[in-house]
Amino acid sequence: MNEARQKEVLPSPEELIGLVEAVGREQDRNAFARLFGYFAPRVKSFLMRSGLADSTAEEVTQEVMIAVWRKASYFDPGKAGVSTWVFTIARNQRIDRLRRTRSRTAESLSDPSDEPDMPLSGEEITITAEREEGVRKALATLPSDQATIVRLSFFAEKPHAEIARELGIPLGTVKSRVRLALSRLRTLLDSDI
Repeated sequence: MNEARQKEVLPSPEELIGLVEAVGREQDRNAFARLFGYFAPRVKSFLMRSGLADSTAEEVTQEVMIAVWRKASYFDPGKAGVSTWVFTIARNQRIDRLRRTRSRTAESLSDPSDEPDMPLSGEEITITAEREEGVRKALATLPSDQATIVRLSFFAEKPHAEIARELGIPLGTVKSRVRLALSRLRTLLDSDI
């Protein structure tokens, strides 16, 4: 098979453009067959290297080549080469497949947060209140820059990048302050137990 591939005459970029344009303008089946023969094994190999199983890579490759057939009239050689265009379609199809798989998996799992909460006992309410008070006291001992970041990160649930923009500080500074604050809080809260 390697000998056959070595003897295979690879189409030039201009020939590939001509083939895609023939598919787009005239729905030329011979031109598509040449595109398919050239790209399908390469796309499948790309998909397998990106982590898809053989059978899934085969299915996604078929979807990619169908998309090439349907979208050929939209190809613009001024924006990208044919290979770039085809492999962009492949990448997008792979991402779509992974999203669909994750979505089905997520739907099949029951979410414990959907279950109604059981009412807390008096003891649990007291323990929770004591913990919250301990956290408030520990937060009050933090330097103000660390306390602000902890409040934004954990109570306002803002991502670190958004906190960095909001406070006008580097992202690395936000992350290091969070680490320092959590370490200090852990030490303070462990000593109270």
